[in-house]
Amino acid sequence: MTENSDNKGIKIFSLSSNRPLAEKIAKTCGVELGKATINKFSDGEIKIQIDESIRGDSVYIIQSMSDPINANVMELFIMIDAVRRTSAKSINVVIPYYGYARYTAKKRERKPIVAKLIASVLENDGIDRVVTLDLHSPQIQGFFNKPVDNLKMDKIMSNHMKKNYDLDNAVVVSPDHAGVARARGFAGLIDSPIAIVDDRDPGNVKHIPTFVIGDVKDKVAIIADDMIDTGNGAIKAANVLAKHGAAKIYVVSTHGVFAKDALERIEQSPIEKVIVSDSIYLDDSKKTNKLDIVSVADLIGNAITRIHENKSVGKLFK
Repeated sequence: MTENSDNKGIKIFSLSSNRPLAEKIAKTCGVELGKATINKFSDGEIKIQIDESIRGDSVYIIQSMSDPINANVMELFIMIDAVRRTSAKSINVVIPYYGYARYTAKKRERKPIVAKLIASVLENDGIDRVVTLDLHSPQIQGFFNKPVDNLKMDKIMSNHMKKNYDLDNAVVVSPDHAGVARARGFAGLIDSPIAIVDDRDPGNVKHIPTFVIGDVKDKVAIIADDMIDTGNGAIKAANVLAKHGAAKIYVVSTHGVFAKDALERIEQSPIEKVIVSDSIYLDDSKKTNKLDIVSVADLIGNAITRIHENKSVGKLFK
């Protein structure tokens, strides 16, 4: 529940990407979802109308940049423009899953930096603040000249696992060398050692890692990552851990993108359970017995309340 239910002056609007999460966030804040109509013209153009007064209110727009990502991003831009033209006190965008976050640097000639482009368009559209969750690239915060609250899910995930899983003989595993800091941080929260899958070519789908740095034999191996997209990294890591004698294999990840046939392939893998947040909406067709979904609604709702009351958001993680 929210730390303070007296949130007069807050208006929370849900767009199309994840209304169930938006409803939970509004409930945590002790307010009703704002009224808006979202339709499309016959040619596919997005049509948005705000159906209540928001004059002088702090408006929070909930929208994940998930599939269909381009439509959801455009919907967010249009909604911001609609709010900006209504004399709202402030425009705050809540992006539980920030898409295009892998495009943060110009690694080759003639390549775009899409994460910076998204940030620039949001700022030019008139936003006052961004609230997001476990950015794939934390440097995106520096792309904005406005406040960005990058909320962390690891404490909620670790508490959930300690409550619902036997972690007495656990080891947290980084699926590659790039994720060691994340694995070490999560291991500290559940008081376990770490191991590393020695994937020397993580970007190559055909490359199969064979070595593990650390002891995983007869242990509960927890693969820690920020998101699962195609599932290739998690599945490759799980296969290696199984060959090295891991007793059980879990994956804990904030964002469950699950592109294409990722879930079907995970079903056929040695992974016993995948623990993800509800930052991305998963309909019934994507829910399997291997999925354990932990809600981020209270975390975001309490962050909104603290922002509204000019209190520190960082205290949520201590």
